[in-house]
Amino acid sequence: MNRFRVTRYLLCLVLLFAMLSGLLGGSIVLAAQEGSNGLAWLPPSQEEPPSEEEPPPEPEFKLTARYPVMRDVSGATFEFEVSLVYQDSEARAFDLALTAPPEWVGIIMPSYGEFLIESITLEPGQTYPDKVKVIIGPPSWELPEPGDYVATFSAGSGELMESIELTAVVTEIPPTYQLYASTDTLRYNMDARAGQDNHITIILENYGTGTLENISFASTKSEGWSITFTPYKVDSLEPGLKQEVDVVVTPPAKTIAGDYHVILRISSEKATYNIELRVTVVTSTLWGGAGIGIAVAVIAGLVVLFRRLGRR
Repeated sequence: MNRFRVTRYLLCLVLLFAMLSGLLGGSIVLAAQEGSNGLAWLPPSQEEPPSEEEPPPEPEFKLTARYPVMRDVSGATFEFEVSLVYQDSEARAFDLALTAPPEWVGIIMPSYGEFLIESITLEPGQTYPDKVKVIIGPPSWELPEPGDYVATFSAGSGELMESIELTAVVTEIPPTYQLYASTDTLRYNMDARAGQDNHITIILENYGTGTLENISFASTKSEGWSITFTPYKVDSLEPGLKQEVDVVVTPPAKTIAGDYHVILRISSEKATYNIELRVTVVTSTLWGGAGIGIAVAVIAGLVVLFRRLGRR
């Protein structure tokens, strides 16, 4: 009997200890077993096998553009901003490449800076991704037809390679404004007599595709000179048309003979043109005739005087 009482006491203690362990948040569960000799014993603790380590995440790389499609008129330049998003454990250098539309030109620049780049080093896990500017456009002397023009921007480092298409939508060909002016003889020098009106004709031509509006005239000349234009204003000049303008150059009567420079300025709302003239001023025929008359009178007076003196 005593042996059984001892066993029951031991079982009670074990159960009490197990209850206290559960209340205290313990993770160990104890169990008592009775051996062949009637003694209680505790099983060895069983530990969970260690878990295998998770493999590191695969590197990620992608290109994004907030505005991958842009619209503008023919002849415009298109500027795209591309973000480079990179996730990995170490920095990498990425090679950059750009394929522009046929007969177009394209460049790659940093988001801040005015120089060209061909590669970029990216740090992983940036809060704000690195960005580059991709600029494409036609040559300055060409106006592409309306339509879609697609460029391909790519970046890569080893097995990481991505590309993105950037589309420039040309909506229309804008009108051009080109004003040209010349003299009717294609010579840019003229003779002018002081104190008289001297005429020269200039011809205006519209070489553009848009109408030139409100063409006006002005001049740069020496002090005291007068230059007038007829007509004094041209309301409009259609593409491919010409307009004659009569220009009157009047030097002052006492202008010294010699060469003078005159600039004729032709201005419209969209284009301007200047003509430089060399004006050679010669003595007026009126003063020349007066001088000849005075000389003849002096000579005649001397002849009469010599004759009288000779008779004496």
